[in-house]
Amino acid sequence: MSSLGKKRLDVAIAITAYAMGGSGISATPTPGVEIPKQVVLTAADIAMYTSIWKTYFQEELSSKQLTDMLTELGLVTVAATGTAYIVSKATTAILCEITDWLGPVGWSVGAAIAGSLTGLFGATWAVYCDYLYRQKEPQAV
Repeated sequence: MSSLGKKRLDVAIAITAYAMGGSGISATPTPGVEIPKQVVLTAADIAMYTSIWKTYFQEELSSKQLTDMLTELGLVTVAATGTAYIVSKATTAILCEITDWLGPVGWSVGAAIAGSLTGLFGATWAVYCDYLYRQKEPQAV
């Protein structure tokens, strides 16, 4: 397996693990305490993003690198992505609050939503990191 193939496999496994962990956290019924749970899930998402970055580039993601990347992506893209992330977390919190009333079925729905969002955002970040890696290491293609 090529180096790039190994990186992609490691990242896919990491995204799956983080998504399953997020699902587990979301499945825990916590009526009235969904916002703090979303803060914990957001911290886990940040850990996932830095883990993906480290898998591709074998370095910690610094705030300067992040700022440079966001500048390169453009303000509109950053604003849209940030807004989508915040809206998804707020929506997940509201939906989980409502599904808490439904018992195990509702908890399962909340877990599926949270896991799907974590996987979606993780996959999007992985595609971007893969793109940067292939630009940096043309022989990796």
